[in-house]
Amino acid sequence: MKISYNKLWKMLIDKEMNKNDLKEATGLSAASVAKLGKGANITTDVLLKICETMDCELEDIMEIKRD
Repeated sequence: MKISYNKLWKMLIDKEMNKNDLKEATGLSAASVAKLGKGANITTDVLLKICETMDCELEDIMEIKRD
């Protein structure tokens, strides 16, 4: 199993935002945004910061993909 952040990328497109806009709005580091882009593991603090900024729930930005 692995985590997919495709829902987050779709949300950004729908809100006419890009990764840099996300970084600026949330105050995340470039490294955290890069990890998201690669589907790497990140802390729940990062996920919660995104949800707070985007006014959404965890299931709105990520999903578990089974192999």
